[in-house]
Parts: sequence; structure tokens; C-alpha cells
Amino acid sequence: MLKHVSFLTRDLAATLAFYERLGGAVEKNLTTAEGFRRGVLRLGEGRLQFFEIPGEVPTPHGHWAEHVALHVPGLRSLLPELRAAGVTVTRDLQPSPGGRDMAFVLDPDGRQVELLEGGL
Repeated sequence: MLKHVSFLTRDLAATLAFYERLGGAVEKNLTTAEGFRRGVLRLGEGRLQFFEIPGEVPTPHGHWAEHVALHVPGLRSLLPELRAAGVTVTRDLQPSPGGRDMAFVLDPDGRQVELLEGGL
């Protein structure tokens, strides 16, 4: 069972706010003993963890094949809200291979995020 996936971020506050908008719940937002900013978001049963470390720059791959995938309710109404907030949409609303509405957006660090309509 997956516990969490961890990534670097340039701006922990912006990243936590982005994933909260997609349904994540912030479980941790703290400074580690080493002086790094650390945030953990609960998304269903899994977690995404982010570290903001001075001098370290996240380098997500731009191709859609490397991405985080999330189920979100109301994707058809959420997508225009994300656009209005300045979120980059890299693949517009379309049917997924399973027939659900799907779109891809970039998180604040340029990481691809697949949004799928509905729950599990």
C-alpha cells in the first residue's frame, strides 16, 4: 500500500493551496529540524508530501506521461475556475480511456496533474 509520494517545491504555500483546491486536506505544514519547509496533503487514502528546500529547484518532466492523477468532483465547473485563477491547462476536457471527463493542468512547479471526474 502506498504511503506517500514526495516532491520538491519552490513555494510550499502556493503548492498546498493548489492541491487543497483540488480536494486535498493539509495534514502537516511545518519546518523540519533541518530548517526545511514540509507539507503533507491527504488525498483519499494516499498522501502527497512537498519539501521547500533553499537552493533546491524542482524539475518536473513536461511530458504528460509523468504526472499525478486525482479524482475530482465537478470537473466541468472546476476547470474554468482553475483557468480563471491562472492555472495552465495542458490537455483540455476530453474523455479518458475509461470514459470519464479528464483534463491535465500544471501545478505551481510545472508538474503535470491529471484530473478525472468523480470518485473511485
